[in-house]
Amino acid sequence: MLDEVRRHLRLRHYSLRTEVVYLGWIRRFILANGKRHPRDMGAAEVECFLSALAVQGQVSASTQNQALSALLFLYRQVLQVELPWMEGVVRAKRPRRLPVVLAQAEVQQLLAQMEGRPWLLASLLYGSGMRLMEGLRLRVKDVDFARNELTVREGKGGKDRRTVLPKSLVEPLQREVERAQLLHRADLGEGFGAVALPFALARKYPPAAREFGWQFVFAAAQRSIDPRDGVERRHHLDDGLLSRAIKRGRLRAGLAKPVSAHTLRHSFATHMLEAGYDIRTVQELLGHKDVATTQIYTHVLNRGAGGVLSPLDR
Repeated sequence: MLDEVRRHLRLRHYSLRTEVVYLGWIRRFILANGKRHPRDMGAAEVECFLSALAVQGQVSASTQNQALSALLFLYRQVLQVELPWMEGVVRAKRPRRLPVVLAQAEVQQLLAQMEGRPWLLASLLYGSGMRLMEGLRLRVKDVDFARNELTVREGKGGKDRRTVLPKSLVEPLQREVERAQLLHRADLGEGFGAVALPFALARKYPPAAREFGWQFVFAAAQRSIDPRDGVERRHHLDDGLLSRAIKRGRLRAGLAKPVSAHTLRHSFATHMLEAGYDIRTVQELLGHKDVATTQIYTHVLNRGAGGVLSPLDR
């Protein structure tokens, strides 16, 4: 049954990360109910499972909703069982939280403690506002050095957009592209060199997979087996490499705030608004569907509590 779930996920072009997460929740749901088949279970088992996550596991609202989404996919798309009771399962209400934002001096302190490819990737995420996976999946053809632009393909929601390429990163990014080209030439010489392409482009344009323009900018040091089709090819850098480097840099810089790759994106948006750019421009650069999503960054500007003069100071 899990193989059937995997097939339906790939049929609908879900990401590999979503596939792993959904399969994990479905497996946990089955094991929690004595390995009974989901067809033999109903509202009581689903509600009990979600309640146990919240009460015993003390998971966040987003994690609980993620588990519910996985079970909804199982029943609706895979088992194709119309269960009216699934509509009545209440989703946990997510609390509204302000994003963690670093001051510009704190960003400089963090980047000063990093080096090499992690430094370049972290600098690019902060300088362009890209998400972590958008930066890792950046292809050579989508870097425009002449116009200082980056094209983000298949971002969140399947949307393409353009964002800024910091001028200060042009030279180190060119060196990274040259490094990717050397790796690609070596792969071609060894009979490899074909990169994973989105959707059915590999069948529609067979030569494209071996073209340098389609290669990842942040290419991995070693080739690996693609879990989707079992083919050995060169993928992009592992996201854990950057996460570990950011954690080490935060500790060395003595920053008390929790910092992740997404914190750099939050900081980009806030600092752009602080610099006087209008919210619509920032919305386009971030790729937000609704400007209301971008407006959350106005809450951490100095126009809010930080810009108010306390009567005690007056």
